[in-house]
Amino acid sequence: MGYFAKAAAGLSLAALLGASAASQATIVQFQTALGDFEVNLYDQTTPETVANFLQYVEAGAYSDSFMHRSVPGFIVQGGGFGFDLETSKYKVITANKPVINEPLLSNQRGTIAMAKPSGKPNGATNQWFFNLKDNRVSLDAPEGGYTVFGEVTGNGMAIVDAMGKLPRGDFSHAALLGNPALNEVPVRDYSQEDMNDKLLPTAEHIVLVQNIVVLDAAVDTAANLDPKPTTRGDGSSNDGGDSGGGGSLSWLMLLGLLGAGLAARTRRKR
Repeated sequence: MGYFAKAAAGLSLAALLGASAASQATIVQFQTALGDFEVNLYDQTTPETVANFLQYVEAGAYSDSFMHRSVPGFIVQGGGFGFDLETSKYKVITANKPVINEPLLSNQRGTIAMAKPSGKPNGATNQWFFNLKDNRVSLDAPEGGYTVFGEVTGNGMAIVDAMGKLPRGDFSHAALLGNPALNEVPVRDYSQEDMNDKLLPTAEHIVLVQNIVVLDAAVDTAANLDPKPTTRGDGSSNDGGDSGGGGSLSWLMLLGLLGAGLAARTRRKR
């Protein structure tokens, strides 16, 4: 489970809940065409979101998927599309029912968060993105807040940053992949001439995610992590800088969601 603690009025969240501050967290490894890296999930803080993500992982839904959207200096996104290595054709990953939004943590650089359709605060399903910078101003509050549910650890951001620096291809028109969501796909070894010739992208061109695997599902892994609380509704200036602790949380919202999360974790253990 993921660790989360926030001091307020001399009381930690753990003390408020009458529980130990130490908790357990899941570590997953992203195995990609640009290298492997680890992500520590915040199981305790965002239990519904983590359970939803792990459901796709355990089903193999993200095997041979690809990063289908890149916005330089903002985010890189995946989880929505797969790639058939035998036919070199893309496929849409089947989405399960939406997961409840848990916007408790801030969209800081290096975090992973859930993507969702515009106008649907609780509409997240299978797609996720990595924050390339501090995106608290643009993502903590809009659309009900975008749920952060883990963070890249070790030297993993070097790989994620490399994804974000790749050129992008627009494969949305019918002559190529024909899906409007595929207009900002990060590509490797794919030139403008290839685009002009309408060369279909292959596994050598896309940022393939060969697999996402669970490395550690039981050991306390998050004790040294320091996720920042959301700036949503804290009344701060939200200047997007690196100073400060990211604002304060609404305790009623926090305790309500964490209470639901504790119940969910109890159900999962049965």
